[in-house]
This record gives sequence, structure tokens and C-alpha cells, in this order.
Amino acid sequence: MQTELNLFSVAVLTPMVGAIVAGLGGRFMGDTLAKVITIACMAVATLCSVGALYGAWLAGFPHTSVPLAQWVHAGGFDATWTLRFDTLSVTMTAMVLLVSLLVHCYSIGYMSHESMPTYRFFSYLSLFTFAMLMLVSSNDLIQLFFGWEGVGLASYLLIGYWYDRPAAAAAAIKAFVVNRVADLFFLVGIGLIYVLFHSVQYDTIFAAVPDVLNTPYTVCGVSFRMLEVICFLLFVGAMGKSAQLFLHTWLPDAMEGPTPVSALIHAATMVTAGVFLMARMSPLLEFAPGTRIFVILIGATTCFFAATVGMVQPDIKRTIAYSTCSQLGYMFAAVGVGAYQAAVFHLTTHAFFKALLFLAAGSVIHAMHDEQNMFRMGGLWKKLPVTYGVMWLGSLALAGVFPFAGYWSKDAILNALWASNASFSHYAWAMGTITAFLTAFYSWRLLFLVFHGQPHDARARDAAHESPAVMTVPLLVLSIGAVLAGVLLAPFYIGAHQAMFWNGAIFNGATNHIMEAFEHVPSAIALLPSLAGLAGIALAFVLYVSAPHIPAALARSFGPVYRFLLNKWYFDELYNTIFVKPYTALARVLWKEGDEGVVEGLPLDVVRATRDGALQAVKLQTGSIAIYAFTMLAGLVVLLTVALCG
Repeated sequence: MQTELNLFSVAVLTPMVGAIVAGLGGRFMGDTLAKVITIACMAVATLCSVGALYGAWLAGFPHTSVPLAQWVHAGGFDATWTLRFDTLSVTMTAMVLLVSLLVHCYSIGYMSHESMPTYRFFSYLSLFTFAMLMLVSSNDLIQLFFGWEGVGLASYLLIGYWYDRPAAAAAAIKAFVVNRVADLFFLVGIGLIYVLFHSVQYDTIFAAVPDVLNTPYTVCGVSFRMLEVICFLLFVGAMGKSAQLFLHTWLPDAMEGPTPVSALIHAATMVTAGVFLMARMSPLLEFAPGTRIFVILIGATTCFFAATVGMVQPDIKRTIAYSTCSQLGYMFAAVGVGAYQAAVFHLTTHAFFKALLFLAAGSVIHAMHDEQNMFRMGGLWKKLPVTYGVMWLGSLALAGVFPFAGYWSKDAILNALWASNASFSHYAWAMGTITAFLTAFYSWRLLFLVFHGQPHDARARDAAHESPAVMTVPLLVLSIGAVLAGVLLAPFYIGAHQAMFWNGAIFNGATNHIMEAFEHVPSAIALLPSLAGLAGIALAFVLYVSAPHIPAALARSFGPVYRFLLNKWYFDELYNTIFVKPYTALARVLWKEGDEGVVEGLPLDVVRATRDGALQAVKLQTGSIAIYAFTMLAGLVVLLTVALCG
């Protein structure tokens, strides 16, 4: 077992080595060597993670830990830097590293035309990967929060990598600020966990849950169960990272960064952190039914909201970004009904086909010389045959068409929603089924606009060519996952071998039988999402191939609805009115009146008073002996008067 633990440690730590060497030494060693080092480190880490996963498989997925170093020791508080070795950590580590390695390789081709050195970019990718590995391998909440904030920092650096572009810089700041809002709730939740359990270490917390079920927490004279409050705060933190409704606005703007960044953020790292957190904290969530109802509502509504917006977006990357937001809604809805295994299963399959879709979109953008508007493309399928083929595979997986990866995981979630007796679970099922139709529609809308029809710019279409092998090979590898991941992993994640596979890494309460019940839904219910997906594909064919004039006519006829969806339900405008403008006005007042008027003005007032006082004082120095003698005499009289009267 020690060999597997050593491999796991190397897998987690090696990306940090690549990030440090490339980041600090890149300007001296040059771009080529920096790329080689980061990719070599990622390859070693990926191989080690696969070896650790295979060893854990043979050993029956034991639950143990790998202590690395003493970290925090203050008074009675103690936190060691320890890697947690269980099914959830090991499988997440292998998935993150595999996708990240492919993104690193793809980036060689995608960033080859950059005028500035790219060693920073590869260093940031490796840093991002290391932060996510810290998060998924954490053995306590402090280390998890370190990784949590690490992916936030790395996302800021990567989204704003093209810092000379105002839109990219603004998007990076927006992502950072929105996530800090959610992270405040998460941090308070961690504090309350320490107050309640006197520990931040997972095993200690989980073992003590039965003893604190009814511990009250009073806010403004109203008492709540403290466990509910904690779980609610943790979920709000997850909402920010995973771009759920109300805290989702940073995600589409993150598309301003390079496409490999979009693939890494959306497929394997940052946005999946919230789902991972919910699965890891399942021993707490199982006893917080109120929070789980809220999770169902947010997840189901997010899944529908994002799909409606994705239907009308003209930007190829933003369309795929909204599909990420929508698919994350599915995962949280599954968490809400206690189907944590199904949520993690969809997280895993989604990583493959979503990375595939983003990198395929990057191949299109690369061929079209940075054009991202789908309405300015068209007729590209003969020029980009490999990209076209893998885009079909990724879209079939996203739409949940049998037997592709998305079918197994998404249908498992929808069946669990139907089988659950939780409040609003059928609402979530209805939203999820409608979303299955919308997802298939906007996926094939993208395919038909980009690869079929008449080209908007024939010259650009004729100049387009397939991407080099360094970009297409990662696409082909990911397409294998998009096709086979579902059927290969289903027996272990959600099927007959799930109890042995998870081995306690995910907790289901004594009354939670959802992972058995979802297999017994009526056949008509189980078949409906697939039929909805096929209907969406058919509608897209009619609107964008058979009768391409209809979409424009519909947009004119339903102008307000079209603008409502095109403007993303006006969330940005609403937040701009409620938060940004008042904050900007307050900041301007504090700047002009407070900072410049008081803070900077007070020293100037003191200087002026000193100067004026000095000017008046020098007037007393007249040089006249008579005046000096008179002043001395007057002073003597005052002194004698005071002495005699005293």
C-alpha cells in the first residue's frame, strides 16, 4: 500500500514543481524548455495518479491518509498538511490530471502564434492544476480552503492572461470578486464547523455528526439547527465556484481568456469544486433536509436558466459555457436528493465531453483567425473534418444520446429526481427534462451554424485548415472518454459495484435509498429525456438547415423574449443597478471627500496653520528695545499679581 501512497503524493505535488520552475525560470530558460518541463511534470503526475488508482482498485479502495508536514499549530488548533487517500480523492485526482495534461499539450499549438512569451501561461496552468489537486486531496477544511482560494487566484491569472485587452482584465476581476462574495459564506461556515466540532479534520467532524444533530444556533432571536446553517453556508460557497443562479455571472465572461483556460476551468477544475465539496460533506448534508431542498431549487432552476440563454448566444464559447452552467445544475439537483454518486458520475463524464467541446471550439477559432461569432462561420465541415467529427461526438454526449457518456450520468440524475420523495424533486425532474431538449437544440444549432450552410466569409472559409496534431490528438483522446466513460464507469459509480467502489468515501444515510430506487422508475419516464434530446436535434435541423430563415423571423416576432434571453435574463444589468452603481458612487464620495478631502487635506491644513502662525509670530520680533522692555515689565506685573493673589 505504501507504493500507492507514494505515487499519490508524487501525483499531487509534481504539478507544483512544474509551475515553480517554469514561472520563476521561464525568462532565463526560454519558452520551449518551460513548456517541456511543465508538460513532463504533468505527464509524470498523470501516470502516478493512474498507478495510484489502479493500486487502490486492487486493494479494495482503502481509506487512509498521507501526512506531509506540520502546517498550523496555534494554541489548541492543529492542522497538518495531509493528503486524503480514498475513492473520491483518487478518482478526482486522476481525472483532473488527465484532462489537464491534454490541455497542456493542446496549448502548445493554440498559443503558438502568441507574440509575447508563453512560459507564464504554462506555469499558470500547472498552478491551477496543483491548486485543484490540493482541494480534492485535502484531509481537512483548512487545506481544502487553501486549494479553493488557489483555484480562484489561478483563474484570475488565466482569465486575465491577455492583460492588454480591457475585456479580459474586467472578466478576471469579475470572476475574482464574485467568488470572494461566495467565499465569505464558505469561510463563515468553516468557522461554525470549528465552533461546533472543535476540529476541521474530516474524520473527526463526520464521526461527531450524530452527537450535534439538534444543536441550536440563534440569529436575531430566531433559532435554527446549527447543522442546517453550516450546510447552507457551505452551499453558498459552492454556488460561487460552480456558477449557480445568482452567482453565475462571472462564468460567461471568463470566455475572454484563452480557450485552453476555458476547457480547464469548465471541465476538470474550478467549476467542479462546488460539486466535489457537496459530495465530500455528504455526512453533514444528509442531516440538513432544509438545505437540500434549497440545493434542489437552485440546481434545477440554474439548469433551465442557462439552457434558455445558451439557445440564442452568437458566441461559440459562450454557448458552451452556458451548457456548463446548465450541467452543473443537474449535478446539484442530484446532490439535493441525496444522489451524490450520480452527481460525481456526471461530473466525471462531463469533464471529458466538455473539455472536448471547448478544445474543438478552440480549433475552430484557431482556423478562423480568432473569430468566435457563429453567424460569421459556416460550411467548415470539409475544411475541419477531425474537429467536425469530435464535435459531433461531444455534442452527442452532452445531449445524452445513447450510448454516449452523458446518457448514463444525466439519465441517472433525472431518474433519481423522479424516484425521490424530496420536496421539489419532480419540479427538478421537469426542469431537467425540458433542459435535455434545450441542450440538444443549442448543441446542434452550434454544429449547423459552424459547419453547415453557406459560409459568411468565403475567403476565410477557404483559408481555414485543420489544426496540427498537437491539438487534434488531445481531441481524439477526449473523444474516447466522451464515448466510453459512461458505459465503463457506470457499474462502479452508480451500478452494482458502487458500495465496494466508494467504500464509505460518499455517505448515504440509513433512510437514503435513492441509489437503489432510481433504477426502478417506469420505462416511459426513463425514456422521455432521450426522446426530448432527439426532438431538440430535429428542431435544430429544421431551423438551421431546412428552413434557415425561420430563426430570424422568430426573433423579430418574439422580440422581447429574444432580447430577454440574449441579455441573459438581464442579471448583469440588474446587478449593475443594485450593486455596482451605488458602490461606485459611494467609492467616489469616499475618494473625493474622504480620501482627498480629509485624509489628504488634514496634513495640508496643519501645514497651512503652522505657516500662518509662524507669519504672525515673526511680527512680534520688531527689533525695538523699548517694546521689549515694556513687554518684560508687563510680564513682571502679571507674575507679581498672580503670586500676591495666590
